[in-house]
This record gives sequence, structure tokens and C-alpha cells, in this order.
Amino acid sequence: MTEDAVGATGTAGAGGEPESSDSLRTFGAVVQALRLHAGLSRAQLGEHVRYSQHTVASVELGRRMPDPAFVERAEEALGNTGALRAAAGCLARQPGLAAWFRQWARLERTAISLCTYECRVVPGLLQTEAYARAVSLSVPPIPDEEELNQRIAARLERQELLSTRRKPPCAFSFVIEQAVLERHTGGEEVTRELLGHLLEVTGRHWNVEVQVMPLRQATHAGLDGPLQLLETPDNRWFGYSEGQENGRLIMDRKSISLLHQRYAKLRSQALTPEDSRRLLERMRGSL
Repeated sequence: MTEDAVGATGTAGAGGEPESSDSLRTFGAVVQALRLHAGLSRAQLGEHVRYSQHTVASVELGRRMPDPAFVERAEEALGNTGALRAAAGCLARQPGLAAWFRQWARLERTAISLCTYECRVVPGLLQTEAYARAVSLSVPPIPDEEELNQRIAARLERQELLSTRRKPPCAFSFVIEQAVLERHTGGEEVTRELLGHLLEVTGRHWNVEVQVMPLRQATHAGLDGPLQLLETPDNRWFGYSEGQENGRLIMDRKSISLLHQRYAKLRSQALTPEDSRRLLERMRGSL
């Protein structure tokens, strides 16, 4: 599964923890060294910091971003040297986003155009909190509450990108398979709220365009899977594709050209924005 599918496509892998970064691994090594020097096991340190042995192990292995409470309690338990507080200030990772997605997420922040075709889940930029939660809880292994909340917070924070107050604002185009919406992930109430949210977003944000790909489509340019295209302020284009436990940033001009051709064809095959909006209204009304 992907960041949008769990906690933001690249949002942690399929229910797993985001990959480590150099700064996370370094912080984890410092925790481990201080713990061993203090003669504590992971379970014993877990008792001191009030986190599970699994969480301590994840931090030491650089797989989990420690929250401030963990840092402070571990600092006190391991000698109050100030080393952990100092190391925590150098951590570099946005909690809730998988390692393979972070480079794309950085490009998103300044993009002037963003095109997304999605056939698995509603794109993260358009998800509601309840839908994001339902998706995350659908994919084994099930995250604990702390990790789940990190994923959802990262997803909702990314949605600030839709704002028309950005200078310049980004133009968004989404093509979403109707089957994704008909799946009713999370149940009817979650789906009703999601459909209402899509209508609200497209009604309020003039820079956001949503098209629905109908269930019956004899020719389909997206059979190779989801894709994203992004334009930077200096008019460079990047692509992104994602699968189970991985994602790939695409910079090759020939590959970018191919993705542009496919996305143009997808837009021509999908319902128009106006017809898509009417379909969303009918779907919401039927629930």
C-alpha cells in the first residue's frame, strides 16, 4: 500500500513504520548507547519513559520519530546529560510520511501544478480525517494509536497546499476512479462525509478540479496504475509513481513526456468536472 493509502501514498508503508533517515538512526544510536551505559534493557527503559518495549526498539533502530515526551523522559532516565535533547533538535523527518514520499512532499510545497490519477484510494490531499483513519486501519499490520494519529495529522497538514492564498497558488487536477468511491471504505457515513467534502473542496477552491473515471470505460489510459505529475516554479516537471512499500521520483524527460501523454488521455476519458460533480451529488444523495 502507499502513502495516500495509509498515512500520507509515500503518508509509512502498508501499515508499517516510515523508513529511517540518517538523523533518526543517529538519534537511535545515542539512545541505545546511553541505555546500555545505564545498564537498562529496552523493557526497563520503556517503563521509565512509559512507552512499550517495541517503541523503544523502533526509536533505537531509527524507524520511529520520538515525540517530545519520549525525549524528555529518556533524558531523565539516562543521566540528564543533555545529549538526547541536543540530538532531538537535529532530527529530520516529517512524522507520518514514509521515507520514499518525503522528497515528493518537499516538491509539493512549492509546486505550481499538480496532476494526480488514483485508482486505489482517494488522494490524500482530498481525504477526510475519518476516511484517512479507515484506510489506515484497513491495511495490516494495524498501527498503534500514536502512529495512526501521526499519519492522519501529516495527511491533514498536507491539505494546506490546496489553499488559494499560496503565492502563486497551485493548480490541482485529480482523476479518481468511480470504483474507489463506490467501495464505501469505512462505511456509509464515512463515504457520505467524504463525498460532501469533495463537493465542498471543488466548490470552494477554484484551483482544484476533480474528474471521476466512470466504472465502464472500454479504453483506459491508466491501466498501468496511479501516477502523479508536478510542475515547479521554474517550470520543471517531475513524476511520481508508487506501489507496495515503495515509491519512485521520476525525472527522466522521456518518462515525464510519457506520463503527460497518459494523463492527458485520462482526462479526456473521465467525466468532465461538471458531470463529475453531478455524479458525486447523486452518489451522496443515494446514501
